[in-house]
Amino acid sequence: MRYTTLGNTGLKISGVCLGCMGFGNPHTGQHSWTVEEETSRAIIRTALEKGINFFDTAPVYQKGTSEEFLGRALKEYAKRDEVVIATKFLPLSSEEASEGVSFERHVRQMLEGSLRRLDVNYVDLYIYHMWDYATPFETVMESLHKLVKEGLVRNLGISNCFAWQLAKANDFARHEGLTPFVSVQGHYNLIFREEEREMLPCVREEGMTYTPYSPLAGGKLSRAEGETRRFREDSYLHFKYDRMAKYDAGIIERLHGLSLEKNCCMTALALAWLLARGCVPVTGATSPAQTEALSRACDMTLSRDDTDFLEELYVPHPLAGVMAQNTPQACSSAQVWHQNRI
Repeated sequence: MRYTTLGNTGLKISGVCLGCMGFGNPHTGQHSWTVEEETSRAIIRTALEKGINFFDTAPVYQKGTSEEFLGRALKEYAKRDEVVIATKFLPLSSEEASEGVSFERHVRQMLEGSLRRLDVNYVDLYIYHMWDYATPFETVMESLHKLVKEGLVRNLGISNCFAWQLAKANDFARHEGLTPFVSVQGHYNLIFREEEREMLPCVREEGMTYTPYSPLAGGKLSRAEGETRRFREDSYLHFKYDRMAKYDAGIIERLHGLSLEKNCCMTALALAWLLARGCVPVTGATSPAQTEALSRACDMTLSRDDTDFLEELYVPHPLAGVMAQNTPQACSSAQVWHQNRI
């Protein structure tokens, strides 16, 4: 396993992060394809054995059961100071705002719930799940800084934002002596590369870590033909990828051909491409065998010819998924995730 540091914090993290959105009670929450606790524990244990020490979850993943599964497994299989736990918080909901709940109270309550479900005293990385247009960003940064000062949160990250939003928030934090964001989690993979326009250069300039989610495009980059169970059952993936499928097909075909040439699986190759871009991909798994492919990716080295071959056919894509909903109209009413809030 290769290791890097989280931004400029000095915190050592594995080259890949185990994403835990696929863990949780499949009978509750927004997904039907998640795995039960026994399988989740086996995956987490295999990840630890392979040297993965970085784990990403969120309270909205299967109504908190993802956090619960992860917390219980890490409690048994690892020492707290040897793992890096990331979880997230949502924007203030319109219902909370109408009831007079402040953002500071909202984020504290969300964190307290996560700490309880994870059964820990602090989280290593607390991620702003999506930009909150209804709350001044100054209030967001001040509220998060208080949690850091109290030792409940070690570092701050942000997800699903534009580069100008990140720059604005971090400039304010530095000017006011507050805690800045040290990582960005966004939608980025071989068939969705729009983050290369502004976000990735911004991240490099800021000395931050970029942790792409959906690195395998819901399974489209893990097999040459046929759909994963997740892709069959997750309508949101179709919203993200169906529109440009005809343009993506040639890239997937090249990925498959190169994987045969290198005698490796498509999963490892797609992740190795992200690693070559300086990213720490957040990758899910629904079996221990899939987890092993994550560590194999860290052992791969792609040549410039390899990356050029995989990148050549890409055409610009319209925003898809959560970032297509990053507007004041969509986010102020908190429609993206709040229907699944615990």
